[in-house]
Amino acid sequence: MPLEAINAGSIHEKNIHYGRPANLHRWWASRPLVSCRAVLFAQLVDDPSAWPEKFPGEEEQKERGRLHKLMSRLATWEATTDEVVLNEARWEIACSVAWGMGEEPPPQDKPKDVLAYLQKKGPPIYDPFCGSGSIPLEAQRLGLRAYGSDLNPVAVLISKVLIEIPSRFAGRPPVNPNDRKQIGDWKGAAGLAADLRHYGKWMRDEAEKRIGHLYPKAKLPDGGAAEAIAWIWARTVASPDPIVKGAHVPLTTTFMLSKKKGKKAWVEVVRDSSARDGYRFEVKTGNIAEKKEKKLQAGTVGRQKGGSCILTNAPMPFPYIREQGKKKQLRERLVAVAVKSGTGKIYLTPTPEQEEAAALEKPQVPELEVEIPLGLGVSVPNYGMTKWRDLFTARQLTALRTFSDLIAEVRERILKDARASSLPKDSRPLAEGGAGAVAYADSMTTYFAFVVDKMADFNSNLCTWKIDSEAVGHVFSRQVLPIVWDFPEANPMKNSSGSFLRALELCAPVLEKFGGASAGECRQINASHNNYPVRPTCIATDPPYYDNIGYADLSDFFYVWLRRSLREIWPSLFRRIVTPKEAELIAAPHRHDKDRKAAEEFFMDGMGDALKAMRGAVVEDMPVTLFYAFKQTELAKEGITSAGWASFLQAVINTGFIIDGTWPMRTEMGSRMRALGSNALASSVVLVCVKRPEDAGVGTRQEFRARLKHEMPDALQKIKEAGVGPVDMTQSALGPGMGIFSSYTKVLEADDTEMSVRDAITIINGIREEILGEEDALYDAYTRFCIDWFQIFGMEEGPAGDAINKAQGENLSIDDPMLANVFSAKKGKARLISRWDMPRDWRPDKEGKSTHWECLQHLIVALEALDGGTTAAAELLAKMDGEAGEAARRLAHRLYDICEKKGWAQEARSYNLLGSEFFHMETRAGEILRRPPLKQTDLGLPGDTAA
Repeated sequence: MPLEAINAGSIHEKNIHYGRPANLHRWWASRPLVSCRAVLFAQLVDDPSAWPEKFPGEEEQKERGRLHKLMSRLATWEATTDEVVLNEARWEIACSVAWGMGEEPPPQDKPKDVLAYLQKKGPPIYDPFCGSGSIPLEAQRLGLRAYGSDLNPVAVLISKVLIEIPSRFAGRPPVNPNDRKQIGDWKGAAGLAADLRHYGKWMRDEAEKRIGHLYPKAKLPDGGAAEAIAWIWARTVASPDPIVKGAHVPLTTTFMLSKKKGKKAWVEVVRDSSARDGYRFEVKTGNIAEKKEKKLQAGTVGRQKGGSCILTNAPMPFPYIREQGKKKQLRERLVAVAVKSGTGKIYLTPTPEQEEAAALEKPQVPELEVEIPLGLGVSVPNYGMTKWRDLFTARQLTALRTFSDLIAEVRERILKDARASSLPKDSRPLAEGGAGAVAYADSMTTYFAFVVDKMADFNSNLCTWKIDSEAVGHVFSRQVLPIVWDFPEANPMKNSSGSFLRALELCAPVLEKFGGASAGECRQINASHNNYPVRPTCIATDPPYYDNIGYADLSDFFYVWLRRSLREIWPSLFRRIVTPKEAELIAAPHRHDKDRKAAEEFFMDGMGDALKAMRGAVVEDMPVTLFYAFKQTELAKEGITSAGWASFLQAVINTGFIIDGTWPMRTEMGSRMRALGSNALASSVVLVCVKRPEDAGVGTRQEFRARLKHEMPDALQKIKEAGVGPVDMTQSALGPGMGIFSSYTKVLEADDTEMSVRDAITIINGIREEILGEEDALYDAYTRFCIDWFQIFGMEEGPAGDAINKAQGENLSIDDPMLANVFSAKKGKARLISRWDMPRDWRPDKEGKSTHWECLQHLIVALEALDGGTTAAAELLAKMDGEAGEAARRLAHRLYDICEKKGWAQEARSYNLLGSEFFHMETRAGEILRRPPLKQTDLGLPGDTAA
C-alpha cells in the first residue's frame, strides 16, 4: 500500500469545501473517499507475486511499483471524476477477476466492455455498516455492484441518496421548464443538481414572502440600514448574589466578536440602572490592550470554574446553573448584531427593535416534541433542554418549519413538470424502485429534506460564532451535543452561512460529481442479523468503534426533521418516532443501567454475531477489510492496548478470521509535514482479514513467542521499506504479529487458560522491542555506546564516570577521536553532542569512516534545516554507502522507540520525520546517483572534459 499518497489524498479531501458527500448531509467519522477507493483497489487487485508465470523475477517488483503508482494517482480527490484514471483502475480489477477465473480480461481500450464485465463477473461489494455510504459509493465508482446496509435510518437514507438515486436518473436532463430544453451534457446527476437549484430558488422566494418580516434590517450609525447576517445571543441565569436581587446575568465564553487584525470587535457590559437587569451591552471596535483582550476572551463561564456574575463577581458553579436549567430558568439576551459591509462585517449594539423581532411564540412541531436521550456526548438535558424543540429559538423553529412545509408544496410543482418530461412511464414511488415522474419527485423531495437538515445544523442555539472567520459554526463541529453558552442566530433569507441558499449550494455540487458507473442498493438491516441478500460477496466496512460515538442519539437531531418531511416518501425508514437505539452496536453504559461491563459484553456479542455473518457471506479467496478509528484521548492514556481496540480485535479473531495486516491511515492532520513530524498515532487502521481454516490448531504461549521471534524481523523490515514511519510502526507491526496469533484457534497460557488479545498485543510489542534491541549489534561500537547513553540520559548531561564505564564496555576510550565527533566529556560531566552543534560541512565521503550515529544526525539536520528539506537530505544520503543509509533508517526507528517510552516528544519528532521521509530521500538519492556528471560545456566553459 502506498500509504503516504493515500494519507496525503485523505487529508487533502478533508480540506475540500465543495462537492464532498459530507456536504450533502452530516454523518460522524466518515472515511475519506480516497482512502476507501484505495483500500478497495488493493483488496480486489492481486499482488504480482500471485502470478509468477506472468511476472517472473524482477518483473514482479516492477509490476508492483506500477500498481503502486496507479494507486497513488487513484488516491487523489481529482481522480474522483477522472475517467482516465478510473478506467485504468477498473481494468486492473478486471484483470485480477479474469485471471482468477482462467479467462482473459476485456481489452483495456474498451472501457464500456470492462464496466460490463465487472458488473457481470466482478465480486459485489457489501458494506454492512455503511454509515454515510463512502465504501459503496467508491465500489460503484470502480464499476462494481455496490451494496450497503445500516441499522440507522439516517445513514441508510444518506447512502440511498448517494448510490441509488443518482444512478437511477444518471444522464437525464432536468425537468424544470427553464433547463429542460437546453442542449447540454447532463452527465451523471447534473440534471438533478440543476433542478435542485431551480426549485430551491422558488422555495427561498416563497419563504421570504411568508417570514421575511421576521428578519428586519439593522440601523447603521450613519442612519442607513443594512441586512443583518447574524444575531449573537448569550444565555443568562439569575445571579445567586442577593445584592442584585436575581438579575439575569450573561453566561458567555467570550466577549470578543472578531479577532481580525485592525478590525477587532468586542462587547462591553455597561452598568445601567435604567436597563433590564441593571446592565446593557455595547459593541466596541478598534485597537485593544492585550490585558483587556485576554479578560474579554475569558468571558464569564469556563469549563473548569463554572460561571461568575458579571455584576458582583459572585461564583455560579455548574451545579447551580444545571439546577436553574432544569427549572427552565435559563434565558437568552441579544449581545450584538453582525451586518455585511462591503467585503467584511461590522458589528452593531443590539436595539430593542432587533430583540423584539425575535420574541415569538414557539410554533408547534409535533415531531420535535420528543425527549433527548442523555447519552454518549449528549449533555444538553442536564441544562433543561430535554426535547429537540429546545435546541432551537422560536425564530429558528419558525424558519425551519416553514421550509419543511414548503417541501411538500415544491414536490407538486416538480411532479407536474416531471410528467411533462421524457421520464419513463413508471408510476411507482421511489421507495418501490420507480424511475418515472413520481419517483423523480420523490427524489427531489428527499434532496430538499437534506437541505433543510443542513439548515438545522446551522440554525440551532447550539451553534457557535467563529471569531476568527466571522461566520456561523455548525452544531456538529464535534461528535457531541454539548451546551453552548453564546450562540449566533443566522439569517436564513440571505446568502450567508446558515441560509437556505448557502445550504443549497453545499448540496448541489455533490450531485454534479456523482452519478454511479454502476447500480447500487442500500437497505436497513441490523448487521448482527444480516443474512446478506447478495452472496458470496466481498466485504469492506467501517464498523462502529466501541464507545467512541453515539450515532443513534446524535442522529435524532436530523431524524426528527427528516421524518416530518419524508414520512410519506420513505414509510419504512420513518415508521419509528426516533432512530432505533437498543440494538445499536456500541458499548454505551447508559443503555445498560450504567454498567460498563454489561455494555462491553453487549458490544462484543453483537460484533461477534456481525462478524460471523460476514464470514459466512464472503468470497473465499478475497480478504475482508475493516476500518477501525481510534479515539486519540483513549490512545494517549493506554496506547494500542486500549480496551476498545483490544475488544474489537478479540471479536474479529473469535469469529474465525486471521488478521493478516494492519495498515495505519491518517485522515485528520492539517498538512503533510506536520503529519509526518508529529507523534500522534494514525487516526484509523485498516485490518486485512482472511478466513481461518477450519482445521487450524491450538498454540501455546511458547510456540507463539517462538514464531514471533522467527517471523517478525523480516516482516518489520518490509514494513519499514513500505515507508511506514516510526510513529506508525507499533500499529503496523500488529499486522504480522496478530497474523501469527490469529492463525491458531486459540493460544494457551502455561496454566492452559486462553490468552487474550490484550495480552497478545503486549507480547507482540515486547518482541518488537527485543528485535529493535537485537539490531543494536548491527551498529558500529561508537553508535552502540551512543544508544546506551541515550537510553538513560537522552540529550542531557550525565556523570563522566558513567561514560567511561560504558565506553570500556564497548572496548572504547572516552578520548577516542571518533567518539569525540559525537560525544563530549568535560569537568566530570558528559553528554551527546547536539546534532545542531555538529559541523555543517560534514560529509561521509570526506570523513572516511563515519559512525552510524553521525549519519543519522546529519541526515536529520539536512532534512530540518531552513535551507534543507528532502532533496538536501537525499544529496547527503547519496554520498553514504548503502549499509550506512539503511543503518540510519533502522536507528531512527530505534531512537524513536526509546523517546516514546521516555516521553521525549520533541526529540521523537525528528526521528519520526526522518523515518517517514526516508523512502522519498532514498528515491531521490537514486536519481542523484544516476544523474550524468556535469561537463564543462554544461557550465558554459570551453571543451567537453568532464568537470
